[in-house]
Amino acid sequence: MRLARTEPTDQEPDIRARPPLVREFLLVAGLFLAYKFGRQAANGHVEEAFRNAGSVWDLERALHLPGEGAVQGLLLHSQPLIHAANTYYAAVHFPAAALFLVWLYWRRPAHYVRSRRVLAALTAAALGLHLLFPLAPPRMLPAAGLVDTGQVYGPTVYGQTPATDTMANQFAAMPSLHVGWAVMVAVGLIAATRSRWRRLWLLHPAITLFVVVGTANHYWLDAIVVVALLAVALAAFRLPLSARTVPARLPGGPVPASPPNPVPAGATDVRSVAQGTPEGTREPAPELTPSGVGR
Repeated sequence: MRLARTEPTDQEPDIRARPPLVREFLLVAGLFLAYKFGRQAANGHVEEAFRNAGSVWDLERALHLPGEGAVQGLLLHSQPLIHAANTYYAAVHFPAAALFLVWLYWRRPAHYVRSRRVLAALTAAALGLHLLFPLAPPRMLPAAGLVDTGQVYGPTVYGQTPATDTMANQFAAMPSLHVGWAVMVAVGLIAATRSRWRRLWLLHPAITLFVVVGTANHYWLDAIVVVALLAVALAAFRLPLSARTVPARLPGGPVPASPPNPVPAGATDVRSVAQGTPEGTREPAPELTPSGVGR
């Protein structure tokens, strides 16, 4: 019996599916720079960003989503925990995605191509939303009553004056690429590996969600929207069949015999001819006499 299984962890990568390294480096670097400059172009819409923040906050309350303050309250019980959350937010996002792509490139080239396309599509969609829907994060919204943990406890990647921050666009909360990239890393590694512990990669997006909400950098809706966008991208860029399934047989099981080929009507069966019996004919049964003895 033949089964379809995903590519095992100890299988050698198919180097034919690996794109040229220099081309991929330039492509990924170009996409990253385009996104960074695009975010900067979306900066400066302060009034619109705060109006949108009020709308998002009211919508979350209308949907009875849990308050972001409940998550932040868990962090505020421990200053080392707040510092760890701020560090995770500032230092894990880009390196985790980069290491994910590098590992896939060398070990799972077909998975790498798909993941790079999904991440590029997700990031482009996020940039479009940044331009169309500038959004101030909950740490800036007075109605939320939340603490800017990065500024108060550190470390932070943002300047103290959001409107003049030349390093980052602080009004690009919708959607949360921190969450989107983290979910893609977990999904991609689960699909590309066969370890029994591979589902533990889901801890990365779970921790990321807890961090971005607890540090008041994102709303719940920021995460919900990015997961919906990621689902669309994953559906649009499916993994090639050759990378999804590998023919295999059960350990220790026999190789299945090929089924006999049917002989078309009117054709001669070579095996029957070789045995001296025309195909489709049988030895006639002896004719019985009334006494039961064959003539």
